[in-house]
Amino acid sequence: MNANYTLRDEIRDYWSARAATFDEQVGHEIFSEAERQAWRDLLLRHLGPGEGHRALDLASGTGVISHLLHGLGFDVTGLDWSEAMLSQARAKAARRGADIRFVMGDAELTLEKPESYDVLITRHLVWTLVDPKAAFREWHSLLKPGGRLLIVDGDFVSDTLVRRMIRFVEKLVPGIAGTPHAPNAMRETHERILKRVYFSKGARAEEVAALLREAGFAQIVIDRNLKPIHREQARNLPLLKGLERATQHRYAVLAVKA
Repeated sequence: MNANYTLRDEIRDYWSARAATFDEQVGHEIFSEAERQAWRDLLLRHLGPGEGHRALDLASGTGVISHLLHGLGFDVTGLDWSEAMLSQARAKAARRGADIRFVMGDAELTLEKPESYDVLITRHLVWTLVDPKAAFREWHSLLKPGGRLLIVDGDFVSDTLVRRMIRFVEKLVPGIAGTPHAPNAMRETHERILKRVYFSKGARAEEVAALLREAGFAQIVIDRNLKPIHREQARNLPLLKGLERATQHRYAVLAVKA
């Protein structure tokens, strides 16, 4: 492999390769109005209505969260460093007539103007960060005083009783757990990346909160009540996958710039 090809390059290329089918998977796109409402409820609980406030969706992918924020009245920018993801996002926004700004950028070093956003949000980004300490300082700098950061993430690594049970049942009845999340080559890339990121042992809410405090954030709240979202997602998942999702360490963390 090219010595100049870094872990960050590999992460970018991994998500670029998944862009074409990203919206086909539960947990990425939203497949019911009930799930959409559950997401709205979470955002309103922590961010309030948009009312013209500026929001930055970090690692926005195909723009799923960007559209939720736009629907709540925020002036939204979606930032992603995968051109393939941005292409999907812009096409979706054009189809829906949504005036969302999508820009190329690295979530760990955005090059966006300091103190230019009222709200920052990430979904399933933190577990992939190479240097979360630097990223959190960057995000703190982008917020206006009193601005809010909402992180939606989870520990997708740690072994649990449910995961062990699923593996056992899968051995007895191959395929019962449902279609694999990604083809074998993609899963191997995912696992190789996961071993090298900062949260290689799993992004636990308390550790994320501690790093946010270190970066200067205050009024940090850990919200584990994501069950309404997971319940609706489970309706579109095989039984065992739905059970795994419901029992994983998933959470939202709210942090405020003092």
